[in-house]
Amino acid sequence: MNWSDFMPPPELSQDSVPLWCDRCQREVHPGKGDFYVVRIEAFADPTPPNFTFEDLTRDCRTEIDNLIAELSHFSPQELMDQVYRRVTLYLCTSCYRQWIEKPVG
Repeated sequence: MNWSDFMPPPELSQDSVPLWCDRCQREVHPGKGDFYVVRIEAFADPTPPNFTFEDLTRDCRTEIDNLIAELSHFSPQELMDQVYRRVTLYLCTSCYRQWIEKPVG
């Protein structure tokens, strides 16, 4: 971990008012120590796929055409969100304490 991992986001300063807790909407105040910055980074399984002999004997052109047809119904942002997503949350101290103990529910 680098020191820069702990630096506030560049858009966050003591002049950034009002700033609200993303969970309860309570106003928080940069520089007063009454909130946490939570950064979440999610990405799709990075493990290379396993290919069988059957997979390698398929018609690649048909497979690619089918995939392009399936993906044409999604926006570029929707497609990117399936691969990678980064979110920054601002949580008041109370909400942070509840969230950190049970972040998935």
